[in-house]
Amino acid sequence: MRYFLLCFLVLVGLQSIAQQTIGLFRNDRASYNGYTLFCPSAYETTYLIDNCGEVVHTWQSAFQPGLTGYLLPNGNLIRSAKLNTNINFTAGGVAGRVELFDWDGNILWYYDYNDSNKVSNHDIQVLPNGNVLMLAFYDITEDTALALGRNSATVDGDFWDGRIIEVQPTGMGTGNIVWEWHATDHSVQDYDSTKANYGVVAANPGKININYPNNLDADWLHLNGIDYDESLDQILLSVHRFNEIWIIDHSTTTAEAASSIGGNAGKGGDLLYRWGNPAAYKRGTLSDQILYKQHDAQWVKSGYPNSGNITIYNNGQGRPAGDYSTVEMIVPPLLTDGNYTLQPGQPFGPDTAFYNYTANPPLGFYSRNISGAQALPNGNILVCEGTEGRLFEIAPNDSIVWQYIVPVNALGPVSQGLQPISNNTFQALRYGVDFPAFAGKNLTPQGPIELNPLPSTCQIYVTDTTGIDQTITFNPSLFPNPSTGSIQVTLPVGETGVMKVTSVSGVLVFETNLTTDANAVNLPKVSVGLYLYQIITHSGKVAAGKILLE
Repeated sequence: MRYFLLCFLVLVGLQSIAQQTIGLFRNDRASYNGYTLFCPSAYETTYLIDNCGEVVHTWQSAFQPGLTGYLLPNGNLIRSAKLNTNINFTAGGVAGRVELFDWDGNILWYYDYNDSNKVSNHDIQVLPNGNVLMLAFYDITEDTALALGRNSATVDGDFWDGRIIEVQPTGMGTGNIVWEWHATDHSVQDYDSTKANYGVVAANPGKININYPNNLDADWLHLNGIDYDESLDQILLSVHRFNEIWIIDHSTTTAEAASSIGGNAGKGGDLLYRWGNPAAYKRGTLSDQILYKQHDAQWVKSGYPNSGNITIYNNGQGRPAGDYSTVEMIVPPLLTDGNYTLQPGQPFGPDTAFYNYTANPPLGFYSRNISGAQALPNGNILVCEGTEGRLFEIAPNDSIVWQYIVPVNALGPVSQGLQPISNNTFQALRYGVDFPAFAGKNLTPQGPIELNPLPSTCQIYVTDTTGIDQTITFNPSLFPNPSTGSIQVTLPVGETGVMKVTSVSGVLVFETNLTTDANAVNLPKVSVGLYLYQIITHSGKVAAGKILLE
């Protein structure tokens, strides 16, 4: 009897791990080789894994993330932390603290922005000078909101401003706020003509409509993401409730940031650019809306394919065609003076995204909140489907070349074969093997995070410093080059693919399908000069180069 019982238990145990549910599911040659950093939302440990899903390093905090973490070039980890002590702010993303660890896990610095009137939230960014940008909720009270022309029917007690503070670390637990920006300093409204900020909303696209959205919600903005571009000295924000992304000038003083004058762009702290929902500033209708409760807007880094573009995780909550997520990449209409093109009476462009990733079927990819998307040096995009704890990497031809399910819940790592519950993850970031933080560090794989892992035959594919696997690149035949606009493009035998031609600033000017035979490609009538091409075959090979039109 005991023998049969033992056999039964063994069979049950084998069945429980026969179906993979967590950990690494895929790692193809086309994946960008590096180390992926993520902070499970319900757990205190931050993980760094290799492309085979094995742990190479961890950092332990006393707090859950609140909600992001970043690896710095010197090997330190900075993360926002959820203190769970502020009963006055109950929205998602509440943090209260930022904390800095060295590589060995020692706490180097922390700073709290957390009391009955204010609390940091969601995301942070480290500036080149070591200062830290922090997002914050700030309660300005009902009376102040009414004085700004807020409709009295849509405010009841608390009303939260969206703020950014720049903190200069000065010592353990201390810091100086050296710059700040308040959203309500840039408000406009057409509800109460007795207030100083009364005006025509559509005539003030750089201002924020204090009565949008028109509902009873103290958290009327819900800033949930921040990025910084050093070359522009500008800040990129994701504004959840407005279904928009915003860009503001960081080159201002704090006084200028509270005004509409000053800074490199000459507009103080007013919005330089906004995109995703023209109805928010009355230059469009609901039919023009593209973003739906988006997160994690990021500039594509300098030197990467499509640098200067912006990637956005478009959650899709409330999308008219159904709740499903997409990843958007847009080309912002940047001018040389740091401003952005805007035609009178029209919304900010572009009309459509430069790139859009939609799953097949679309409803198979959805995270109602959190989540992120990061452009990688080889042209791929790392996606975090946050509520599912699913991390995956898409190549330019939309194929999934790496996939991983976070195997961590509120109690820590879980066993393979169990369905993941509460493995929410706000964001994941991939760092190349040549990232300066890894110089001289021990990155020996320590095995998967999950308990009772399955046997693995995963292989790490070595890439060069651009992140492009040399085994999947190829040299197509383009003739003549230089050209007057007509080019013969020949792919290797058996290959088909897509060719994209962009300006040197990343603006798409031409796209066409290619066959294995000689393709007569006639470029549109564009200005003479240098252009960039990228060819992606349907088997995953990539080619890139330059075309000179004369």
